[in-house]
Amino acid sequence: MLENFLTALVTIFEFKTILLMLVGTAAGLTAGAIPGFTIAMAVILTLPFTFSMPPIQGLATMIGVFVGGLSGGLMSGMLAGIPGTPSSIATTFDGFPMTRAGKPGLALGLGVWSSFFGGLISAVALVLLAPQLADLGLEFGPWDYFSLVLFALTITASLAGDNMLKGLIAGVVGLLVATIGEDDINGVARFNFNIETLESGFQFLPVLIGLFAFSQLLSDVKDRERAKQALMSDTGTVVKVEHIQAIKMIFSRWRNLLRSSFIGIFVGILPAAGGSISNILAYDQAKKASKTPEKFGTGEPDGIIAPESSNNATAGGALIIMMALGIPGDIVAAVMLGALLIHDVVPSPTFITENAVIAYGIFIAFFIAHPMMILLQAVCLRGFLLVTRVPMYTLAAVIFAYCAVGVFALENSINDLWTLLVFGILGYAMRVQKFPLAPMILGVVLGNLAELNLSRAFAVADDLTHFVVSFAIRPWSAFFLLLALFSVGFPWYQKEQGKKKWTLFYIPLMAISLAIPMFFMPGYVRLGLAAALVIWAVYTLLKRQKSGWKLEKAGDHFAEMHE
Repeated sequence: MLENFLTALVTIFEFKTILLMLVGTAAGLTAGAIPGFTIAMAVILTLPFTFSMPPIQGLATMIGVFVGGLSGGLMSGMLAGIPGTPSSIATTFDGFPMTRAGKPGLALGLGVWSSFFGGLISAVALVLLAPQLADLGLEFGPWDYFSLVLFALTITASLAGDNMLKGLIAGVVGLLVATIGEDDINGVARFNFNIETLESGFQFLPVLIGLFAFSQLLSDVKDRERAKQALMSDTGTVVKVEHIQAIKMIFSRWRNLLRSSFIGIFVGILPAAGGSISNILAYDQAKKASKTPEKFGTGEPDGIIAPESSNNATAGGALIIMMALGIPGDIVAAVMLGALLIHDVVPSPTFITENAVIAYGIFIAFFIAHPMMILLQAVCLRGFLLVTRVPMYTLAAVIFAYCAVGVFALENSINDLWTLLVFGILGYAMRVQKFPLAPMILGVVLGNLAELNLSRAFAVADDLTHFVVSFAIRPWSAFFLLLALFSVGFPWYQKEQGKKKWTLFYIPLMAISLAIPMFFMPGYVRLGLAAALVIWAVYTLLKRQKSGWKLEKAGDHFAEMHE
């Protein structure tokens, strides 16, 4: 074991390998910062250059691109309000407002270091828990995946803000957009109105960039005075990335960091989930656990820490299931799987023992890619901050040109440019009418995944009762359905907490309900967690009964949970 580890360590720390990792990480940061140029595209472009490399060297280079890309997306998201990658969508919710409030250095510092710590936490999980965590992926069938996506869709209620109706409408429109085109399973055309252009549906990235980028650009240059202003009002001040203050803030919010990182790891080991889901899930859970949820969307630090730590942690989860089962957790992991197969290395449950040197090489490369990301981003961010001093009319023209080039480069299709334009106008109209864009994006992201797994489930048995027919048969499906039920009601719980007595039962009842399917899951760990949830819920109820059912302030129950 030690011999294999040392062999991998020597290979990784060769000058050529380190240099290639630095170049890969820098390329990933650049690709992530350009709207429309995805991490997957960057890794795919890197793959041909690794054919002539040894397996460890090639994988280390691609891991550098992967880690750099996950962190690079926060740059354009915070500075321009346009997520560079789908895994940075939720980062813009609070990162961009904090930048516009005159704190770009703090916002970027929080994003960079949250990515760093989230990545390190998932790296530890990758080394220690790879075989155990990968086994969870085998327990998930199409029913469980659909229930997971259904739970994720309930986040719409939290992202809707004060106007629940408009938020739900936006979410439904997003789901509708995802159903346009041919069914992936049966090839049946839907909602194309005999228009040839709509037969293949809408590509996700043109929709995302149109809704976020084009609509934001139109809002920024809608009048002459606004167009002449810079992105930041105080352009004469020298802006520095506030590393020390950011690290202190993150450590003071360590519960959020750990929770979000574990969400990222868990989502990463689920095939086809990826960072676009984990960063929104982590943001939602951070908002629900906050004592001041109303501050989210205005530049709240927790709203940056959660999505950035989770999306980097997702990378570790994706590598776990790729190495242990040969199942790609996302597109990037699928490319890395292809790189292994090119070198006649087949990931399997025995991969770590049979190819120990390569396995340890992946572990080490994933660890050192994060310090490289910090080093390179600390230098590059200073250049990116200069963008905030450019007048909006100039910045808007340049950004829109890059967006158009990035969108066209996806498939060299002029239809994608029309998609960008149409959804840009739609996004601007939604902004004017105060419709939240986040629920619509969530619907577009999750719609295809939900439909795909629902079709697979119905292909086995076309009966909805199969989702909850027995907790013993499909405990994960029951777990996520119960979680979705409580998630829908959570905004009302937050609103009425401290005012109505029914809120005293909400969290304990949720804990008991979630414990029921966990009792039917295999393994003593989950049995112990279920028992702990029931014990905590009963203790909390008895404690509140003893106090005469005294109404508590918002956030008190979370303090109790961490006592």
